[in-house]
Order: sequence, then C-alpha cells, then structure tokens
Amino acid sequence: MKDVAAERDERGINIRRVGVRDIHLPVLIREKEGGRARVTGVFEASVELPHHERGTHMSRFVDILSRWSRRAVAMPEMREMLAEIRDRFNAWAAHVDLTFRYFLEKRSPATGLPCQLDYQCFFSATDTADEFDFVFGADVPVLTLCPCSREISRHGAHSQRALIRARLRSASDRIIWLEDLIPLLEKQGSEQIYPILKREDEKLVTERSYENPKFVEDVVRDSVIALRELPGVTWFSVSCESYESIHNHSAWAYTEWPEASSDDVHIDS
Repeated sequence: MKDVAAERDERGINIRRVGVRDIHLPVLIREKEGGRARVTGVFEASVELPHHERGTHMSRFVDILSRWSRRAVAMPEMREMLAEIRDRFNAWAAHVDLTFRYFLEKRSPATGLPCQLDYQCFFSATDTADEFDFVFGADVPVLTLCPCSREISRHGAHSQRALIRARLRSASDRIIWLEDLIPLLEKQGSEQIYPILKREDEKLVTERSYENPKFVEDVVRDSVIALRELPGVTWFSVSCESYESIHNHSAWAYTEWPEASSDDVHIDS
C-alpha cells in the first residue's frame, strides 16, 4: 500500500514540531512514598520533521504513548519515551507534554477532617541529538488578602482565590517530589485552600488570612525564597494570579530564577 506521508517534499521547509495532542490515557505517577498514583493524563507529542519529508506517521505516537501509559512516569521514563519516539521516527528532536490532576490529602485546619484536593500538574520533556530537557510543575490554589484594603478599611479586607504556578528544572540526579513542592507553595499565600471546612475551620481560615495580607508581588517573592531552598533545583519560573473579588480583572506577577536577561525573558502565565 502506498505510503503518501513518506513521499519526498521539495518545498525546502523544516517543521519544528508535528504530532498529536489532547490524547487522554490512564497514567501511573510515581509517589514519594514508593506507591503509584493512577491519574488521567493528557498528552501532546511531536517530532521535528526535516524539509525533505512530506509528513509524519501520527499513529506511531498513539502506539508509543499507549504502551508507556502502563508504566510509572517520572523524569527517567520521559527520557526513555522520547528516545523511543526519536528512534521510531528517525527524528533529530522529539517533545512530550503531560498534564494531569494529582490528589493529595488535606485535613481541615481546626477539625482535622480528611479530604482530597486536586492540583493541575505538568511534565514537559524535549530530547534532541545534543541534549535532554525536563521541566515539571504544579498549579496550586491559595487565598490572598489585600494589604492595602486591610490598611484603609474600617471593617475587613477583600480576599480571593489565587493560583500559584511553578515550573522547575532539577539536577539530573535529584527528584523534587510533587508531595514536597505543592505544600511548599501552599504556604506562600495569605492562607491555604481546603476542600472541606466546618464553622470552626472557616473561622480559622478567615482570621489567618486577615493576619497575613499579601499582594501577588509578595506571593511571588516569598515563593522564590522558598523554591531556591529545594535541594537540586537549577531553574524555576513562578507566577501568581489573583482572581480579584472587587474587580472584573485579575492581578498577576511573574519571575524566574536565576533571573533572565531582558533579551531572554519568556513569560509563561
């Protein structure tokens, strides 16, 4: 049967990435305590296509991802997966993104009631003939309470839910666990988010956030100080978006560490 995708192309244009996205598969994520968390993963996979090849073979991505979804996934497995993709496609470069909801147990702060809270997490890996790059992170909801509002108001202060987004690189011989990263980021808001609250809990959360007012700038700077202390971290970006309760817009701040020059800044909101 004729392979049209394998035909030679004469237009002389390389394609940086071509592949599939929005592939939903069950995935096993390594847990810090040695277990495996089964989650629903959403994949995007691509390769670089040289100028002389007309097309790629999309079904190969689905085949490879389906088989890898049966194994626990972390940085070493992402590297092996990309090596297989590069070999299967005879490609100079390959890229895979994986997003998933990860659950951690949280107890309500006063009554101690257990429940599960979900966090949007992210693995992204690129492998070329020259190097391998792995970035991971999490989106962590928190509360923010406005310092200015508290200072100028006779009664109360406006507060709202906010989202801290962190993306990190670590040394190749170090694993930064989501079980460590997520609680670290939760501490950087005015107060944490809880899935279940009784009256005693709600009172405590309200009072603690009032006693710890923060702008988005404060959250980002405090997050930088905390993230720099993680063993093995080599680079990170962190942002905070506050979904303002008294405005029809959000407040937002972003930075990277080590600090990029003005020519190299790439903002990932």
